Amino acid sequence: MKLAFSTNAYLKFSFAEAARRLAEIGYAGVEIMADIPHAWPGYMLPEHLASLKKSLADNKLAISNINAFMMHAVDDPRQKYWHPSWIEPDRHYRQVRINHTKKALTMARQLGAPCITTEPGGPVEPGQSWKDALKLFVEMIKPVADHAEKEGILLLVEPEPGLLIETADQFLEFMQHIDSPAVALNFDIGHSYCVGDDPATTIPRVAKHIRHFHLEDIAATRVHHHMVPGEGAIDFASTLKAIQAINYDGWVTVELYPYIDDPDVAARTALTRVKEILAKV
Repeated sequence: MKLAFSTNAYLKFSFAEAARRLAEIGYAGVEIMADIPHAWPGYMLPEHLASLKKSLADNKLAISNINAFMMHAVDDPRQKYWHPSWIEPDRHYRQVRINHTKKALTMARQLGAPCITTEPGGPVEPGQSWKDALKLFVEMIKPVADHAEKEGILLLVEPEPGLLIETADQFLEFMQHIDSPAVALNFDIGHSYCVGDDPATTIPRVAKHIRHFHLEDIAATRVHHHMVPGEGAIDFASTLKAIQAINYDGWVTVELYPYIDDPDVAARTALTRVKEILAKV
């Protein structure tokens, strides 16, 4: 497996500076946030695209993933990560999410990224049944999956606590309604722990769908708050063994967006600790 770090912890820095710092710390790859201030696809001018490519080349960094989950640029007062969602009551607002995801897929192809991640539907509206929300999500994502196939980019759904798809079982049910080879799973280790799915035993259950991992620690309370590995309760030795056991040789991206005040320390500490664990498994 290869280790990368997500730029969503570097909101106070330009992408060029974030890339320089992460390369200096020792990461081989970077997950680019398809959002302000790094790479909002809606306003991706050719010179901006060239600047991103130059930063990657200058720092010898590969792209692990394009994170199209967050949408700070829209500045929705409800929640800046989750809205606009795929299952908004307003179809026009749903279209904002759809258009953003399509543009992120095109940007990924232009940058040479293998995949993008997106939210698993969104928050289920009061009075809406889970099955109706799932049906709407499937309806909304199918044309975007077609676009992903045309662009040659994987569209990875990321289960998240509090949203439509939280657990492995729910993701597997979702996949029963999807026949596109472009749709797969971003397995977030911390999210899995939050919802009571032990990561080490859940990974083999969904292994055939996994194309990328997010890694962070979570407290024993299982409250959804990303922590530096080693500061929570996740058994990373067993989890990393499970990843090795499925012969996964792709990217594992450390995602520590709460650490925007000092992302370097979080990135450096995480890299050291994960490498230490890998050396023993």
